[in-house]
Amino acid sequence: MCIRASAGGFTLNTILSLKVATYNIHKGLSLFNQRLVVHDVREALHALSPDLIFLQEVQGAHSQRVQRFTSWPVAPQHEYLAGDLHAAYGINARYKLGHHGNALLSRFPILRWHNHDLTLHRFEQRGVLHCELAVPGWCQPLHAFCVHLNLRAMDRRKQIKMLIERVLRDVPENAPLVLAGDFNDWRGEATIQFARELGLIEAFNTLHGASAKSFPAQLPILSLDRVYLRGFSVHVADVLGGVPWSDLSDHAPLYTVLHRSEAVV
Repeated sequence: MCIRASAGGFTLNTILSLKVATYNIHKGLSLFNQRLVVHDVREALHALSPDLIFLQEVQGAHSQRVQRFTSWPVAPQHEYLAGDLHAAYGINARYKLGHHGNALLSRFPILRWHNHDLTLHRFEQRGVLHCELAVPGWCQPLHAFCVHLNLRAMDRRKQIKMLIERVLRDVPENAPLVLAGDFNDWRGEATIQFARELGLIEAFNTLHGASAKSFPAQLPILSLDRVYLRGFSVHVADVLGGVPWSDLSDHAPLYTVLHRSEAVV
């Protein structure tokens, strides 16, 4: 049972609206890895004043790039990009020179997190980062899953099944849930399966009737990135194009504003 000590049952600081972004940052490097752009990524993301940022291809460490780029951040990219936000980082790929993976940046405290391996073969090392967040005024934690799936359709189908099993096992049916990231799913197969088996809606399909085109960033034609949710309505769903985003990664970020009903907080 959830008890709130205020008139009407809600505390004054109860959060009902969430600003959420998801972005494949290409390891903080420009297209073809010519320039270090992680500083520009940090500035652009913080200008959005988001509550949650789901990040893919975050470079945790790379000994060669530290030497190549004199302005390479001292801290791992997820810590550098977080600034004053809370951060969790899950390693997907390890190699001789370093590692990279998914990260979640949150305005709210991260109660617990776990990185789940979705790797099916050595050519693509993938994972999903699951975080539970303490949102002011909410009876239950917000479950946030940051996802990066394989390029091959056959692999993605297996990984989508793994994701569904993970959510069914680890997330209560009535808990608020956001599952976002780079699904590499231009066919939209995940949207159908998540709706049928988890009751999830996709933000852009819900608001605009079609998935967001986010790749390549300079002229987006493919729908690779998604924001799935349960327990929210969608008020804003935008693909962030043009300067500076078109020069920062091969993906364009997605930006959404989600609203949580007072009846279920």
